[in-house]
Amino acid sequence: MKRTNTMLFLAVFSTALVVVPPCAAQDLPKSGSINIHTGWKLTPEVFEVSDKRSVGHGSVVGVNFNDKGSGPLHNGPAVCVFTFLGSENGSMNKGYCAFGDADGDRILTDWDGNAEQGTNHIAGGTGKYKGITGSGPWKCWGTPTQGAFHCTQRFDYKLP
Repeated sequence: MKRTNTMLFLAVFSTALVVVPPCAAQDLPKSGSINIHTGWKLTPEVFEVSDKRSVGHGSVVGVNFNDKGSGPLHNGPAVCVFTFLGSENGSMNKGYCAFGDADGDRILTDWDGNAEQGTNHIAGGTGKYKGITGSGPWKCWGTPTQGAFHCTQRFDYKLP
């Protein structure tokens, strides 16, 4: 009897997976906001060019989590490349990112800001994000682990 119940459960569960595609719950409204947080690992290269001035570049890789615990960009990879010019008065940063989701679809951004906050300008997307436009702020904090950061991002978007 136990084996029969187990087989019945597996048959029903398997059918549910085929009938209800996992990405159906992630259909996006034509406009709105997506709020995520990302854990990043930083790999920079810094060059001292003069007293109290530096230039550099690097990359960050991480994982996105939708603030709601599910939905767009949840449990997906994130990668960014960047350049910077630093001085005793702060820094100017410029970069590009790809924020993904578990389905493999991505939002691409062109961003700017200083070392702690700035703006993501949506430059395009793939899959369910194809044709996406918009922008939104980001803000980052260091963690006790050297080279690790936590950032929040908001994407105010429109789809065609």
